[in-house]
Amino acid sequence: MRALHEALRADRSAFGLHDTARAAGERLAGALGSLAAGAWPEGGLVARLVAEAGGDGGTLADAAVRRALATAVRDVSDAHPELDGALVTGSAGGGFAWDILCDLYQAFFAGVVGEFLRSVVAEHVRLAVPVLIASDPEGRIADWVAEKLVALVPNPCEESARAEEPAPAVDAARPTEPSAAEDPSAVLPALAESLVPRAVGSVLGFITEEIAGDEEAAA
Repeated sequence: MRALHEALRADRSAFGLHDTARAAGERLAGALGSLAAGAWPEGGLVARLVAEAGGDGGTLADAAVRRALATAVRDVSDAHPELDGALVTGSAGGGFAWDILCDLYQAFFAGVVGEFLRSVVAEHVRLAVPVLIASDPEGRIADWVAEKLVALVPNPCEESARAEEPAPAVDAARPTEPSAAEDPSAVLPALAESLVPRAVGSVLGFITEEIAGDEEAAA
């Protein structure tokens, strides 16, 4: 992961990962309102998400994005057993709660890096360290990477709630965040889209303040 971050800092266009993840994140943010409103048909939520947000490119980065959408749905569904599989099938009736969708948003960006490393690095890692074949037979390294990164991704629901907290002073020249008092289906997709650059920057290592402690410990 560190090697990937260093490569991207040296060349932001490397692998096409930055631009691909950012474009897919913006498309996903735009789809959240439909998911909350329950406007999507039943069945095949993963296929629909991949069609709406996954793009049609053929690069490794494009493939990582599409797999990240699928794994994000799986992981969030596993984390919310009360959904009883509705997130996978897309049969949520009146739509999905925003806390579920914000979890999906976070899981997607973290998953992009994990899935990209699964594609590009996994075989090289196993050749260099054969013991990993026994310790990681199902390619769980990528899942571990995603778990480490998910906390770095801004959560639109939490950011919206934070924007509603009273502030001691307001700078009139500073743009205001959307109000959570508005219809969430109108507010949160726009907020989620505005957070995409920060989400991508965090998981790809361009924003380092939040992970400086981990890097120093590793050093």
